[in-house]
Amino acid sequence: MANIKKGDLVQVISGRKQEKGGDRGKQGKVLEVLVEQNRVIVEGVNYATKHTRVGQTQRGTKTGGIETIEAPIHISNVALVDPETKKPTKVGHRVEEQVKDGVKRTVRVRYAKKSGKDL
Repeated sequence: MANIKKGDLVQVISGRKQEKGGDRGKQGKVLEVLVEQNRVIVEGVNYATKHTRVGQTQRGTKTGGIETIEAPIHISNVALVDPETKKPTKVGHRVEEQVKDGVKRTVRVRYAKKSGKDL
């Protein structure tokens, strides 16, 4: 079971500090998880400029130019944010019994462990 999923609120825990132009300490929502590369795309973090070739659509509008997009960041460089304390925390799993339509199932559930100090 993955620790970080699409839609989670995460915080960048490594890299350059924000005062020096980096992203450490920034929080954002996970837009996409790239499982094969162990990377995530986080909203508002790790911007990169992408140059696309200028072309035309069938309607005649111009496309292309320079655009900024969020680049992937390694999954080990982000930590899940505890919804109560708004601080980065580790993720735990617990096994629970769930009853759905009269059928009992055993399910693994993620939960945020207590965050004592900043990671």
